[in-house]
Amino acid sequence: MELTLFWLATAFTGLITLLPLWQNPVWWVRGLDFPRVQFITLIAALTLLVLWRLDMSQAAHWPLVILNVGYVSYHLWWILPYTRLYPHEVKTESAAQPPHMLTLLSANVLASNPHAESLLALVKQYQPDILVTLESNLWWQQQLSVLEADYPYLMQCPLENLYGMHVYSRLPLSDTHISYLVEQEVPSMHCLVTLTGGLQVRTHFLHPAPPSPTENEESAPRDAELLAVAKSVAECKVPVIVAGDLNDVAWSPTTRLFRKISGLLDPRIGRGMFNTFNAQHIFIRWPLDHLFHSDHFRVVSLKRLKLKGSDHFSLLSCLSLRPHTENGQPLLDSDTADQETAQQKMAREDICKKDVPVPEK
Repeated sequence: MELTLFWLATAFTGLITLLPLWQNPVWWVRGLDFPRVQFITLIAALTLLVLWRLDMSQAAHWPLVILNVGYVSYHLWWILPYTRLYPHEVKTESAAQPPHMLTLLSANVLASNPHAESLLALVKQYQPDILVTLESNLWWQQQLSVLEADYPYLMQCPLENLYGMHVYSRLPLSDTHISYLVEQEVPSMHCLVTLTGGLQVRTHFLHPAPPSPTENEESAPRDAELLAVAKSVAECKVPVIVAGDLNDVAWSPTTRLFRKISGLLDPRIGRGMFNTFNAQHIFIRWPLDHLFHSDHFRVVSLKRLKLKGSDHFSLLSCLSLRPHTENGQPLLDSDTADQETAQQKMAREDICKKDVPVPEK
């Protein structure tokens, strides 16, 4: 009886491990991309239980161990880059006072969250150059209006559908665009940021809808939006930042494809997971909030910050702009199959890279 239970459990761990290899965009398949750390814990516990309870002198019992070790190894392959055991993809800034710094605070505030004072306190404490808020509605816009004296450059799109977005900046913003790339009620923001000294950074702030039974039944709209932006920035020669709540984990096939197509770097690689969701449940966390950048930058610091009342941690990213120097190296390159996959996903949602605004001087 016990052996049968172990085989049934191993069949389950095999299912949750192998099912995401199916490229079906339906939410219950793509949702299995998220909890890889939790899966590792579960499968490792099962493996130890098998070793404890079964007589391992019998060769017939070893396939249970071998299969589960294989499943753990596969999940580890995805998440290992987001641990300190992996080499940095982006170099750390060595100068004590870099000449060109950019600090960005991204905060999914949770529209129903009444604790605006918590975000204002974070802004006061960390003094970011740019604040990006997600899920911010008209109430949040009113509460954050006190920032406008210090953050006079604004992009505002208050919505009551959980996809409102705001940008508050100390630095000048130009050629600003609010676009609805795939879905009519899901905005994105695109602009040029001018740093002190006149250097400009092309920025794209995104918050595509997730695949879920209450939102989109498939990941196709999210995937197409991310890949269209990736295609748009792939050949850009100026500094680029793409940030926001992408409703996808750092280790998913879609995010991996985004990195391949865009050529952008992930400053978390070799530094940690920076799990931002769910802030309210310690055992259900993964990295949903992201910042990717071109190879013009080095990392000064990355911090995950507690925002009272939100189901997301906020992400504070401090970068140093170091053009014309070796700042990092992409660990992934795209091939013909990757390009074709991206093109197919975009065509399905009738979007192309030309639909993405290209902020210019």
